[in-house]
This record gives sequence, C-alpha cells and structure tokens, in this order.
Amino acid sequence: MTAATRNGAPMTAHLDVLAFDGEPFDALLGSASPGEERLPAAHNEPEPPAEPRPDRDHPQPTASPAPRNEAAANLVADLIRDVRAELVATHLSAMAVQSALQRRALAALGRTRRNSGTTQPVKVAYTPATGLTVEAAPPGRALELPPPATTMSAFKALARTQVTTLDQAALAALARGEIAAVFGSAYDQHGDNSDVRLVSGAHANLTRVTELTRHGGSWHRGQLRAEYFAGTGDVPAAIELAWQAAQVFALQNGLHLCLAGSGFHAGTEQSEVDISAPIDGAGELILDVVSMDLIPRPWLRVRAEVRKAGAVVARVRDLVLEIREAPGTPVAPETGGVISTSFGRYNADGERALLNEFHMTHSARGDLGIALGPEFSAYAGRRATRMPNHGLQLCDRVMAVEGRRGDLTSAAARTEYDSPADSWYYAETANAAMPNVVYMETSLQSALLLGYFLGATLTAPDEDYSLRNLDGTATVLREVDLRDKTIRQKTQLLSTTVLVGAVLQSFSYELSVDGEPFYRGESLFGFFNETALANQNGLDNGAFVPTWFDAQRTPPAFRTVDVAARRAAPGKVRAAQGHLALLDTVDVVDGGGRHGRGYLRAVRPVADGDWFFAYHFHLDPVMPGSLGVEAVLQALQEWALDAGLADGLAAPEFVVPAGLPLSWRYRGQILAEDREMTLEVHIEDVQRRPGRVRVLAEASVWKPGLRIYELTGVAVELRDRGAEPW
Repeated sequence: MTAATRNGAPMTAHLDVLAFDGEPFDALLGSASPGEERLPAAHNEPEPPAEPRPDRDHPQPTASPAPRNEAAANLVADLIRDVRAELVATHLSAMAVQSALQRRALAALGRTRRNSGTTQPVKVAYTPATGLTVEAAPPGRALELPPPATTMSAFKALARTQVTTLDQAALAALARGEIAAVFGSAYDQHGDNSDVRLVSGAHANLTRVTELTRHGGSWHRGQLRAEYFAGTGDVPAAIELAWQAAQVFALQNGLHLCLAGSGFHAGTEQSEVDISAPIDGAGELILDVVSMDLIPRPWLRVRAEVRKAGAVVARVRDLVLEIREAPGTPVAPETGGVISTSFGRYNADGERALLNEFHMTHSARGDLGIALGPEFSAYAGRRATRMPNHGLQLCDRVMAVEGRRGDLTSAAARTEYDSPADSWYYAETANAAMPNVVYMETSLQSALLLGYFLGATLTAPDEDYSLRNLDGTATVLREVDLRDKTIRQKTQLLSTTVLVGAVLQSFSYELSVDGEPFYRGESLFGFFNETALANQNGLDNGAFVPTWFDAQRTPPAFRTVDVAARRAAPGKVRAAQGHLALLDTVDVVDGGGRHGRGYLRAVRPVADGDWFFAYHFHLDPVMPGSLGVEAVLQALQEWALDAGLADGLAAPEFVVPAGLPLSWRYRGQILAEDREMTLEVHIEDVQRRPGRVRVLAEASVWKPGLRIYELTGVAVELRDRGAEPW
C-alpha cells in the first residue's frame, strides 16, 4: 500500500488515501498446522499502484493551462474530490474482498479467530429423570490432554461388531434401547440394562452415522462422523450433538455391558463450547475420543466439531459421559466372595459372567474391594497382588467358581479371554500366530486369579504380598489361529501351602477354543511378603554360577547376529517389533554349548522406562518371567534364520511348536535397578519334516550375579505356509 499521488507529487495531507495492490495479505501464512493446506503467499513488497491516467480516466484539454482564477480553483477542487472518492471506494472494495478471502481461508482450515469472545464454559448435566441440561459456568481450569493411545494402552472394547455406520432406523432402534438388535447378539444383556438407550435432543439430532472407528482420531482412541439436523439454540444444540455421538460410541464399544441397572450421566468436569456461526439446518459432526476407561465407572471424554459446508461452525471440548448404576445396585461381590446378582455381563453363548472386564480392570489398577469383595478394600494404596494392566491384562471374565472363600484346599474356575485380531501382540510378534508370551500369560493370570479370589493373602491380611510365578510346564496341543476368538480356560487348584511370609499354590489348567482344547499346563505360584521376597537366592542357593561362555578357560570365538538391523529391514521372515522387540544382538558360538550344537548369548539392558514395568504390576513393577522366556525364544529364532534353516522353505513363518512341553523354573526377578538381563541358550537338536524345521534347546537367564530362570524343552519352529502339522 502506498500514498496516492498526482502528477508525480504527493497530494495534500488531507487527501492522502491508501490504495490496495497485489495479492491479498494472508494472515495464516506460516502458521498452518502440519498437514493443513497453505494459501498462496502474498507479496512481501507490493508494487506501487498504477497512477490514474488522465488521458483515459479524465479527458484533459490540450490547450495551455487554464488561468489561475477562482472558477479554475473550484474546478480543480471538484476534480480532486472525485479522484479521492474513487480511490476510497476502490480501497473499501479491496478490503471487503480481503475480508471475504480471509473468512474463506479460515473456514477451509477449520479455524476460528482466537480470543473472539465466542468461547462459553458450560456445565452439562444429564440423568434419565431430568434429561440433558446445559448451564453457563464461570471459566474453569482446562483439562490436561493425554498422549495418544499406543497399541499397549489402547482401550479394549467389551464387545465387537461389524456395524460401523447407522442410518435413521438404526438410531431410532438405539433410542428404543434395542442395542443388540443394532450391534449384534454380543450386546444382549437379557433385560439387565433396560434404561440404557440413545437420548434424543430438543434442539438437534444426529440423522446418520457415516463412520465409526475404534482407533481413529487425534488420540487414536476412536472417532465418529455423523450427519445432523439442528434447529435454533446454538450452544445447547452443539452439546446435544456431541452428547448423542458420545452415547453411540459408548454403546458400540460396549461400555454399558459391565454394569446392570445403569444409565448415562454427565461427568462433573466443565465443558467448553465455541460458536463461530449458526449451526441450524443440516451439517456434519466429527467426534474424537480423548480418553476412555472403566475406572471408577465406565466413562469417555470427547471433543467434537460441528461443520456446515465444510466449515467449522462450533466446537465442543471436554464433554464427559459416564455410565453409572442406579443407587443401591450392586457392582461388587459381597463378603465371602458371594455373587447373588447379575452384573449385566453375558458371554457370546448368553451365559452370565460372575465377574467381568470392569472387575478385572479394578483388580489391575483400581479398587480391589470392587474386584473381589469388601475384604480386599483394605489393600487400597498398598502393594498388593494385582492383575497386569492394559494390554497385558489377559483375562476378561470369570464365568464360574467352584469353591468357597477361605477354603484353600481345592477349587475350580472357568474364565474367558477375548483375543481381538487387532491386538498388539499379533501386530508385533515374529510368529504367524499368537506368541508364546500370551499363551503363558493368559493361562497363568486366570490361575492366579482363582487363588487370590479364594483368599490366599487373607491368611495374613496385614501383610503386603507380591505375587510371583515359580515354575510350570505347559504344552501347545495343536496349531490354531486365535484371532477374534474367545479363549476359555478351566483352572483347578491342586494344593495350598501356608508358610511364614508366603503362601504357595499349585494349579492345573486347560485352554480351549470353539470347544476344543489347544493348551494345557500346571504351575506353582507364591504370594510373598517383603521379607520373603528379598531373600530370593536364585537357582543355585545364592552361589554365583557363571554363564557357559564365561566359564571357558579360553574365551571362545563368537560372531554377532544383528537383530536390530534385521528388524529395521523388511525380510522374508519378520522380526519381533515394538513391545516384543526384546533383543538387539545375539552372540553365537558355532559348535559351542553343552551339546556341541551351538551356543547363544544375549545381554538386554534394563531401564526404569521399560514399558513392562508400568503394566506388570501396579505399585509392584517387575519384568514378567514370560517375557524372559520370550527373549530366549527370540534368540533361538534369530539363530535359526542366521543358520539358514529357512532357506528350503518357500514362505517360511514361525509358530509355537505343538506337542512339546516347555518347562520353566523362576527363582528371582528382574527389577529396574538390576540394569541388565543376560540369557544363554544351548542348542540340543535340529529336526526336519516336510515343510517344517524345529530347533530344540535349553536355556538360563541371569540378573547381575544370580542365575534366576532355567528353561527346558525350549523350541521354535519354522514352517512353510500351509504345511501339514508336525
């Protein structure tokens, strides 16, 4: 922009105006978010505007200048006024265009002006009796945004369905409470939750859900897209739309399935609504799930955008929907573990569960009184026996218990675990199917839960007990693809021994799918107080026993397999990834070891930030022994590939061998302060069948100065895809 001139000289000050020239200035340039489209850049130095051409715009006489008299002066003044008026009009027109372009750019980017005065803090309330109410509230503290979900921390839906879009008829069915009719039989509660239904709005309603994804959105916790129609009342209409979308998402994820006699309620947190334009009429709503959990009751927190013609016209932030039971409705076992009522959860066969995902989550990181009964409420805030949490929590429901609390002589239980195809371990294992660590964990967790439910630690209720697995033997009975299957386990308590500072329990168990067993084993657990846990002496009664490698008089020659490099480079046979990437290198002594068939050694650093400490266990972090076993198996897998055992297979893939018992003994634990774990593997044999190769071995694991794990019957198998069973 420049000052207007006439005949090369500036006009008098009172006539100076600004003229528009060049491309309109873009206030968003350089500030667009990643992935957003930027508008073309404006010129940094606009060229001066073209001066008016007298011969074109205002014809002038060709004669000599007019005499400088009063009439001539008036004529000049009139001419200047005309020029000024035209310039001002041009300037105002240009500014109007600029404003329109800016509004259009803002709309395209989904932004509204900051500090525009449109943000309104609101208090949202909903009960089945009062309905949805929205009241203005004083400004409150903004809720902290959580990090996006990972594969390990992602919420596991209580039920699954192929239905990810809903038309008006389906929404109307949800409004009538016909949840199972819309999403499928997995959502049937047999009348236990008759008040759970989609609540319509007085100002706006969803007309169609066009997309519903469980792991989409900015926080990877889920996203819903829907069409809507709204009347007047922008703020309540925006809240109603977000509320309805949150209800649909909660229902599709089955949050209501773990409580009987429950209903929707608004959280006590304050929400915010931004309105930048009217939302009446038809438009689109996009809802992102920010966080979701089952503690203390099922809930989710959402953010939503309301759009019209692609432009964001309203935003709703931090709306919280909770599912709560009606006052007086039981949610936990009674004293003695008695369960005399339905908690609302049924399995795929319509059988009522005694305890469900809500109780399992509380057993992992919540109120143990809710999980197991009032006798366990005293453990609040104390180190106590817990289930692993989030992605390592591998028992969903207790279907039956044959036994009585306090009687530790014998008992039995039936449990279930749903294994979704999108689980982290399927994505991250080197195996073609479920990795061994999950076989072990799901079976052991169900077993320990039975002993804990019966009251193993209540023999000394003032003690803080830690649970540790001590030994076991288990066998995969047959190869089976467990993706999207429900694993059913039968567990039998075999014996209990109560000692000073410890309780020892042994169990047998069998896992089945579709009515056929596929895994069977026995295991010994110990509940230890702090003193007993500190006195662990390892496998060699406290004596230091070196690795085979370190015990050689002359250090043997070895080579190193670079596991990390193979992991980073896609290959014919995949390597373990993510949380299951337990080793970076493996040292190999060809022809070494106890059997002269080969020897493997690997050292894994251990740090406070290792992921498994946060998941196993709450207030008692320890590396799962099953992950130590998994690390041994990975070392053996890497050796098999390095030795060329996959070369004769067209489409090689790893599987857990069937029919070979794996035995383990644990006499110590890996803690963060140990700083490293060392393992060694002695190759015993290599066996071949058409389309298959097996490697058999034995192994040990050390923490600094102490041998703590001993494994026999260790085996890995490479098979050609589609090869006949061994």
